[in-house]
Amino acid sequence: MIFSLSGSKCQVEGEIFLPGDKSITHRALFLSAISRGKTSIENYSTSEDCLTTVEVLKQLGVKFKYKSKREIIAFGKGLDGLNKPGKDIFIKESGTTFRLLLGILAGQFFLSKVCAGKSLSKRPMSRVTQPLRLMGACISSANRRLTSAVYHPAEEYPPITISSGGLKGIVYKMPVASAQVKSAILLAGLYASGLCKIVEPVKTRDHTERMLKLFKAGIKISGNNILLEGGRNLVSPEKIYIPGDISSASFFIVLASILPRSKLVIRNVGLNSTRCGMIKVLKRMGAEIKIKELRLKSKECEPVGDLIIKSSKLRGTLVTEKEIPSLIDELPVLMVAAAYANGKSIFRGVGELRVKETDRIRSMSENLRKMGADIEVHKSAKSIDIIIRGKGALKGAKVSSFNDHRTAMSLVVAGLHAEGRTVIDNISCISKSFPGFIAYIKKIVEK
Repeated sequence: MIFSLSGSKCQVEGEIFLPGDKSITHRALFLSAISRGKTSIENYSTSEDCLTTVEVLKQLGVKFKYKSKREIIAFGKGLDGLNKPGKDIFIKESGTTFRLLLGILAGQFFLSKVCAGKSLSKRPMSRVTQPLRLMGACISSANRRLTSAVYHPAEEYPPITISSGGLKGIVYKMPVASAQVKSAILLAGLYASGLCKIVEPVKTRDHTERMLKLFKAGIKISGNNILLEGGRNLVSPEKIYIPGDISSASFFIVLASILPRSKLVIRNVGLNSTRCGMIKVLKRMGAEIKIKELRLKSKECEPVGDLIIKSSKLRGTLVTEKEIPSLIDELPVLMVAAAYANGKSIFRGVGELRVKETDRIRSMSENLRKMGADIEVHKSAKSIDIIIRGKGALKGAKVSSFNDHRTAMSLVVAGLHAEGRTVIDNISCISKSFPGFIAYIKKIVEK
């Protein structure tokens, strides 16, 4: 669907409640499915990716009941209660579903073949399959040679066939900081004999660890070290509330920051410290963002609060490689913020953007250049860095979403402050993570 918009004289005003966090919803669905008891999940994400997780779990015999548009009930089958799927499992384009599911299937004594859509089939999976093999999983996959230097010649891609060979705990030092990989290992660790220890190079989002505590798993965390005791049944907490998605909030936070005369309140947003890197960076750039009523009912729950954002004059900043894991999904819209800021911004160690739904370094740099931004991409053997020399302004242009939801939403934000008209070739991909995004935009943007 082609989308056309004009900016330059817009402002943001109002108050919004965002849909539930996509990452937390995935984990709530998976753990509810393999726990004992009934779990009510309130304010769950209805994104295409999360609905894919529901459909996949149904294939494995898990039953769900939709209580309302905001609440779904999962009837857990326990660790060993999943059924062998009657056909190949098709994941569509949900990378989180694919990788977390591999962790659970690694513990099953039946064979499953997991397939993916065109884009996801090009994303690397050896970062997950290698540690699962070390734990004892039996895995075969499609191997391809790609010309791009970011892929190892022996990299593995979907479809992947997997079953358990009898899992054992391992000590695994993660070579790449990835919450999805960590979560897959932890889910497999539930089925393993003995202890599983994961050492992260950099702390990544800890939704899985928090959720495992909520389900009474034998998990201990010390700094970047995670210990999990296998073979312990999960117990449903009965109810889980999913806070608003901070990644979805990022587009509105940047929009309210760059548009003059704007003020926006975002209610009940998840404020997990491992996901708030974007807020820290924007504040460093001069954004006026206040956090109100931070609430944390217990140590197992996710912190929730309200955000109050006012328009600001942004300035350039340096984003270090260590900060990237805490804002990897927000980098596209942060690039928009940097283009509208005054001065130079540097994003170091952003190579993981190459292996998202699309190459987001390419999608964002090409589109922002069309809109007049000054962007350089520096590649070396050790790192990929982005340099943006902010001019405080962009101009409208014909741009492409590259069929990537975060690129599309970032371009909407960029276009709403650009001089002239911006035409985006396809925004239907936004439903992958945020089906109601355009409706929210129309609700708060005034001209």
